[in-house]
Amino acid sequence: MIIPIIGNVIFPITLDPTVWIFDDRKIKIEEAFSNSTKLPDTNDELEKASQRWERAINPPVNQGISRVEGEEILKHSYVMPIEDFIRNAEIKLDAINATLVIGENVQDNITISLEDLENCYLQFAMNGKPLKDDGPVYFYYHDGSNKDNPIKNVKKIIVN
Repeated sequence: MIIPIIGNVIFPITLDPTVWIFDDRKIKIEEAFSNSTKLPDTNDELEKASQRWERAINPPVNQGISRVEGEEILKHSYVMPIEDFIRNAEIKLDAINATLVIGENVQDNITISLEDLENCYLQFAMNGKPLKDDGPVYFYYHDGSNKDNPIKNVKKIIVN
């Protein structure tokens, strides 16, 4: 259930989507595409960056979630923007594109632009549960153009 980001990056990283259900950056799937044409509010982005910095400097005490919060989480499907993870991997300047590895056969893999990779969403939960059968994640373009037909079975991301 892990997804390595490897290839033409300075820091190869491994994503574990099973823990994203508790990540504050997750987005309900219905909200992810409802405002995909809306330009980001710089004050809102600055506030989010400030909150992430605060959490990095002063990590929250691992407090449990209430039963009500837990039940609420299990009602929704979620996506994770992976921009922060890609930034941490630091794509090399000579990188051209990325390959989504979705099967054993090379011809099954899908090549996307680096811009699409940096701005994508990865769905990791449906109704609060991990995507075990055809996961570990589904790939969605930021604009929602494939929201009815996501790229499924993404197992690895290779930056070329």
